[in-house]
Amino acid sequence: MTLQDRRTLAWREYGPKDGRPFLSFQGTPGSRFSRHAHGDVYDRLHVRVLVFDRPGYGASTRLPGRSVSVVADDAAELLDHLGVEVAHVGGGSGGGPHVLAFAARHPERVRAATVVVGAAPLEEEDLGGLIEINRDGWYAAHESWDAVYELLAPKREEVLADPLAGFRSAMEAAPASDKAVMDDPAWQRVLIESVTEALRPGAEGWTDEAMALILPWDFDPSDVQCSVTWWHGEHDANSPIASVQRLLERMRSVDLCVWTDAGHLESYHRYEEILAELLAR
Repeated sequence: MTLQDRRTLAWREYGPKDGRPFLSFQGTPGSRFSRHAHGDVYDRLHVRVLVFDRPGYGASTRLPGRSVSVVADDAAELLDHLGVEVAHVGGGSGGGPHVLAFAARHPERVRAATVVVGAAPLEEEDLGGLIEINRDGWYAAHESWDAVYELLAPKREEVLADPLAGFRSAMEAAPASDKAVMDDPAWQRVLIESVTEALRPGAEGWTDEAMALILPWDFDPSDVQCSVTWWHGEHDANSPIASVQRLLERMRSVDLCVWTDAGHLESYHRYEEILAELLAR
């Protein structure tokens, strides 16, 4: 579709056309091909999943210097395009801040929201246990856009050359539970499809998103008024739980559910439980 500012937004949907609308914000980097590997869950829950490429990923036009909020506004235009007035909203990892931005800026469009292992604002004290790319990205973002690009451009080449090996390399410091998920062939299939499409145009969109997520957000999470459930792994090495707890102190109506002995990819095994909980609110 063509947005009001003439950018192209590429989107895709999964599940029954007459299902309950679920606006999904995928992780970073990810594309409109991001969905659960076992798509029959959407039929069982009768849910229509809407996913789109954020600026600079896949087939969506890049928007240099873009913020988190502009993606929320793009999502509202997508719902208008599809004739969807209200939706359940959710997202994981780097999609998490975009869920909060959408709920804050378009509260009348949200039935309820879920964030899964979402990114939260980091302080330097949070960096010790992070995976290397996230730690290095934090320092680079506080230096310049060019520094982040110089970090991510070779990572993009590595991932495109061998998506699984590239992802495993980036997740070297992840807990054993995450590494077990990475061994699942169905999970691997969707990862390869989603990440390959996301990074196809270049590393610029990935860099833009890193800057938007790492530097101060352009919206106030405390403006979120709807019901929010936040799921997180106690040993998440991508988004430390300490930063999440600090963020949630600023918010109301958030139910934090912590998985013990779990990391960043735990939701793969719990997807139906997470989605059913959201749809029940």
